[in-house]
Amino acid sequence: MGLFSRHHDKLSEQVVLRALATVQEPELGGDLVSRKMIKNLVIDGDMVRFAVELTTPACPLKDQIQRECEEALEKIAGIPRARVHIEFTAQVRPRGGIPEQVAIPGVSHVIAVSAGKGGVGKSTVAVNLAVALAREGAQVGLLDADVYGPSVPLMMGVRSQQPEAVSGPDGEPRMLPIEAHGIKMMSIGFLIDDRQPVIWRGPMVSQLLRQFLYQVLWAPLDYLIIDMPPGTGDIALTLAQSLQNAGLTGVVTVTTPQQVATADVLKSMEMFRKVNVPLLGIIENMAYFVAPDTGKRYDIFGSGGAARLAGQLGIPLLGQIPIGLSIREGGDHGQPAVLSDEPDAYADVFREVARKLAARISVMEYA
Repeated sequence: MGLFSRHHDKLSEQVVLRALATVQEPELGGDLVSRKMIKNLVIDGDMVRFAVELTTPACPLKDQIQRECEEALEKIAGIPRARVHIEFTAQVRPRGGIPEQVAIPGVSHVIAVSAGKGGVGKSTVAVNLAVALAREGAQVGLLDADVYGPSVPLMMGVRSQQPEAVSGPDGEPRMLPIEAHGIKMMSIGFLIDDRQPVIWRGPMVSQLLRQFLYQVLWAPLDYLIIDMPPGTGDIALTLAQSLQNAGLTGVVTVTTPQQVATADVLKSMEMFRKVNVPLLGIIENMAYFVAPDTGKRYDIFGSGGAARLAGQLGIPLLGQIPIGLSIREGGDHGQPAVLSDEPDAYADVFREVARKLAARISVMEYA
């Protein structure tokens, strides 16, 4: 019989915490109680309510944690699962060691999404990662830093909008980000005509991106996703250095399976390593195609390229995203694929990649 039974007049906080202390944090180790993850414990008769404060709102193991908490309370404290109510909250830890004067105010994590070359679907991945993280409960921003080819306004369905200028907390002028699908966004695409080319040299672009980092009211954000310019040119290198000063958590690289794409990824990752940017992982886009009429899989661009590259670099392959008509249509119509119920939108794949990315960040932060 558990520690709590009909012979107990009152269920105590000590008994509940003793039971929950047997539940381990599945990724970081240590029990939930010693890690101070149990919050707002309330006991009302034999009804128990509490919150579990996760390290990321997009934790992929919520269901496991809930199940193990319920099992521990039932087995050790004798509380029926129907009498247990668990809420999940999150406190994303800011990246440590970054001086406050250069960190982006109110932003816990800055994640760059890069590509060794254009045409691999980097912006599609960045948009869907941002929306997936927001759907998991995180507060997310999306900065379109691909100045010469801004696509975020189109992909998020906000092409006609313009940011509003306001006064910031310090009295200085700031921009309010555009919001859609639960995401705060900024892009040069909001400031220029669609038909107007950006014919700027590097210093002008760098200055604009610094303004987008520090003169936009991003706060509060758990994650700021940066859609980077492709390749390893001057703009990408300068931006990587600027983001490192701003507290860049790390970079995710998007590639397709074929060798010509993965070869460029090596150059891109080497650039980030040279400026001391942590490598969070690789995402393989357009990994394969499944014929809707037969269900047969076709490896149009080959197979295994990203997995081999991840092993070579010693970083995880966060996921493989298939080719799907609904992914393309969603981008063209301002409805990210992760919000779609269509089978070939592969929303579940995008969500799983986002969860793995969030978990990877949590592990690196606590390592």
